[in-house]
Amino acid sequence: MLRLQLGPADLCRVRFADRLHPVGTALLAGQWLRDPTVAAMAPALAERAAAVESTGAAQAATATLRHLLPARGRLPDFVTPFSGLESVEAGLEAIRATPAWRIRAEATAAYAHAHVTPLRRRFAAADPEVLDLFGGAVRTWFDAVLAPNWPDLVSAYRQQVTCASLRLAQHGLDGLFAGLHPAIRWREPVLEVRTWWGGDLPGTGHGLILLPSPLAGPRPRVLVEPGHPILLVYPAVMSTRGAAAGGDSLGRLLGVTRALVLRRLAADGGLTTTVLSRAVGISLSSASEHATALRSAGLVASEREGGAVRHHLTALGAELLEGSSVDSSGAWLPSDQAAGWPSVLP
Repeated sequence: MLRLQLGPADLCRVRFADRLHPVGTALLAGQWLRDPTVAAMAPALAERAAAVESTGAAQAATATLRHLLPARGRLPDFVTPFSGLESVEAGLEAIRATPAWRIRAEATAAYAHAHVTPLRRRFAAADPEVLDLFGGAVRTWFDAVLAPNWPDLVSAYRQQVTCASLRLAQHGLDGLFAGLHPAIRWREPVLEVRTWWGGDLPGTGHGLILLPSPLAGPRPRVLVEPGHPILLVYPAVMSTRGAAAGGDSLGRLLGVTRALVLRRLAADGGLTTTVLSRAVGISLSSASEHATALRSAGLVASEREGGAVRHHLTALGAELLEGSSVDSSGAWLPSDQAAGWPSVLP
């Protein structure tokens, strides 16, 4: 049992993460989609993982990740960094920036009960070549398994945040904490969490960030680092209302990310490149590239507003959306539920 002594400075800064962390989500999914309990919470993802992990590049990526990371329990903290929310590449850059001493310490602890192999030894030694191999495996696995269902995951996250925010407004922090997960219990001023490690820790004074995810595993995950808010990732059921990724005709036509860009512009009535990147969960350069491609196809119009560029759906883009198979769980959320809005709780 982990007992977190939360002080006033922490309780005044309880909030939800701006968005899902692509790399962190991928690594938790790779570790836990094999677990029947987790697979039942995200059946579409579990089915896709089973289908693609046995062939081609995804098979090699899966083998690499399963060899380098523990099959169960606590992951090395450096592979789920606080920074790098913008995209897979941003998350991998944050991992590469980890000091070698920290990689050695955390990887060695993770391998305490594992068979030592040359590849694990090189990973624990922060060998740049093996870190690149690890990064490539994460990227390949994300593209093969998570990317087609990323809109569903984003939608599920927003729904969880909305419900939790209502509990907070109606019942205060007591009601918020009571409704997160059975393994989380609030006994003021202590937040008890049944996770993969235990002890008594004071708050950091930088607040508490909550992140619901169907891929957290059977227990909540807690990341505590000095100078940062405490991060609490807890299991949450993924909505099954939306259409399966394979049934999304627009995604097959344009590609999953580009289709999501088009839908976000339709839902929000025009976004700057920066806000668009946050709403979709991609890097700024990637958002600009997708907007340029959609503009070239006549689906999006762009106009400069001071130092920013704002993108709007054209009549042709709207017509294309109307004729496509739309994912009702993530495509048409009202504008106040865009992925980039900060869910700050008092």
